[in-house]
Amino acid sequence: MSQTSPSARRKARRFTLQALYQWQLAGAAVSDIEAQFLANQDFAKVDREYFHDLLHGALGQVKTLDELLTPYLDRRVEELSQVEKAILRLGAFELKERKDVPYRVVINEGIELAKVFGAEDSFKYVNGVLDKLARQLRYAEASERRSRD
Repeated sequence: MSQTSPSARRKARRFTLQALYQWQLAGAAVSDIEAQFLANQDFAKVDREYFHDLLHGALGQVKTLDELLTPYLDRRVEELSQVEKAILRLGAFELKERKDVPYRVVINEGIELAKVFGAEDSFKYVNGVLDKLARQLRYAEASERRSRD
């Protein structure tokens, strides 16, 4: 049975971040990386389907995601730390493709991942970039939210 609770999705994002990081460093096939994670990690309380969708979706759109992120970066994508790059790609994919997930959840999850895995203040950078991207990709949702706040 697939887990769909917020904590199961949070764990799926954490594993996706680690898998993206591994792909960025080693360049292995996505199916090999996914198989390795499923074999070596405890997926009992993880939304496996979400992990699969995020991993394959983000890696299938790396070029597009990098192009979406570029206007909001203060340096080239290649100059980002591997952790920031993976978090931003994951967040960009969710903002673009997973309209069922509120943009604030996507941003908050990116911030939390950056706090755990990133450099000391990388969460601030991730927040700024994803917030600007959300205004582009989720304009109606972000505008509606701002008008209520």
